[in-house]
Amino acid sequence: MAKKIRIRLARSVIGSLPKQRATVRSLGLRKIGSVSEQEASPVILGMVKVVSHLITVEEIK
Repeated sequence: MAKKIRIRLARSVIGSLPKQRATVRSLGLRKIGSVSEQEASPVILGMVKVVSHLITVEEIK
């Protein structure tokens, strides 16, 4: 079974680049404080790295 991670939008996307806004949106996050649970695949981890300054990430056990 693949690891899962919980991603929470901690900061606003106002003032960020359009590419970063699209990345946050594709992770399933809309408003500040919204949470999404994703598989920890290389694609998702790359997206997390791009917007790491806007989100918090924790591993789900």
